[in-house]
This record gives sequence, structure tokens and C-alpha cells, in this order.
Amino acid sequence: MLVRVRRISAVLLRLFYLLRGSYARIVPLFAWQAVDIVLWGFISRYLNSVSSSHFNFMPMLLGAIVLWDFLVRALHGVIIGFMEDVWSRNFLNIFATPLSIAEYLTGLILFSIATSLVVLAMMVVLATAAFGLSFFVYGLMLVPFLLMLFLFGIALGIFGAAIVLRWGPAAEWLIWPIPALISPLACVFYPVSALPSSVQWLARLVPPSYVFEGMRRIVEGHGVSLASMAVCTGLTLLTVLLACWSFVGVYRQAIRTGLIARYTAETVS
Repeated sequence: MLVRVRRISAVLLRLFYLLRGSYARIVPLFAWQAVDIVLWGFISRYLNSVSSSHFNFMPMLLGAIVLWDFLVRALHGVIIGFMEDVWSRNFLNIFATPLSIAEYLTGLILFSIATSLVVLAMMVVLATAAFGLSFFVYGLMLVPFLLMLFLFGIALGIFGAAIVLRWGPAAEWLIWPIPALISPLACVFYPVSALPSSVQWLARLVPPSYVFEGMRRIVEGHGVSLASMAVCTGLTLLTVLLACWSFVGVYRQAIRTGLIARYTAETVS
């Protein structure tokens, strides 16, 4: 057990040293999320000023972007940690050590937890100080909301890493658009009912859609459906399991076929 902890700590320590030694790696942790907060904060403030319904758009729109960016940060925490080994051509060296795939993934997930919490704190402070957004409006449901979004972001990150591991570093450009591709079905800014009826069933398979539906219900003064959150929890855990299964499967295939030995900064065929 002690050996396992030390190996996981080694993965974390390497990623920490990479961050500490480069401002170019630290700034992107905060820059894009800060831009989103400022942009949607001013949009929400403008809508409040022109709306005659006296509806407060701030917790609906700005709160949604904070939650969504938290999911994206969780995804990037896993992917960037993985890609650091790809970019440096260090991936094969790592698995020449006794480090297991479970320990490696655990290290990436813990790194994502650390960076995601730091970025979340920054977003909360900025949204509160600059635009007066109070997260108390979401009540205790904010905790399961964040947990579900984080786990789904982790699952997407692991799945993205499996894509790169299977098709090579050139497939990196397939994983960065994942949040944009998921967002229409996640219904970040609108209800599922706004989608065409032929697409709504797809949105019901995407766990974040339940989170953002629940968030809007709270803002509108309604309660959150426990059945919906139970479905969300089940789908989220299933997504995490499928993502881990796909990564382990791809890794074992790469070992069995010798693909991992040919892993370079070019494509892998």
C-alpha cells in the first residue's frame, strides 16, 4: 500500500514540477475561465437591465458558466497531465517502471482534483466580487452538482486520453473540441424541452443535462427531483466505468501488439 501511494505521489510530483517551472502552463489554468466569467457576467448584467420581468439572470447564466467551466477544467486536468507525457515522448519510459495503469490514472485524477478546485475558487471569488453572484442560492445541492460535473469531466478526460493512446498524438485535435460537442446536449443555458423532440432523448443520456435542469429549477424556486438526480448519478458512474474500461482496453492492446513501443510524436498506425 505504501509503495502504491509513493508511485501515485511521484506522478503528482512530476506534474507539480512541470507547473512550477513554467508560467506558460500556469496562466492557462485561470485565463480562459476568467474571460468566461467576465463575458457572461456582463451579458447577465445587461439582460437584467433590459428585462421587464425583473428576473435575475445572474444565477441562471453566470452560475451555469461557472459550473460548466468546472467540468471543462476537470477534463483538461486529466488530458493535459496525459499529454505532457506524450509531448515529451516520456510515455513509454513511464510504463517501463513498475507503475501500474491504475496508479497512473489515479495520479492524473488527483492532479485534476487539485487544479480544478483552485480554478473553482478563483471563479467563485471573481463572480462574487465582480458581479455579486451568490452561490448560496443553489443551497446544498451545489455539492452534488459539482461532484457529478467533476466525475463526468474526469470520464471525458480519460476517454480522450484513450483516443490519443490508440490513434497517436495527431488525434490530440479530436479531444479539445469535446466540451463544445457535448455542450448542446448538456443544455447549459436552456432546458431540454428547447431541443427538437428527436434529440431530447440524447440529452437525457448526458449527465450534465440533469445538473443544469436542476440548477434552473432551484433558481426558479422549485425543488430538485430526486429521481432525476438518481438517474444523473447512475449515468455519471456508468460513464466513468466505461471511460476507464476503454482506456485500460486500449492500453492492453497497445502492449499486446507492440503499439506502445512505436509511440512517437507522429501518428500511430
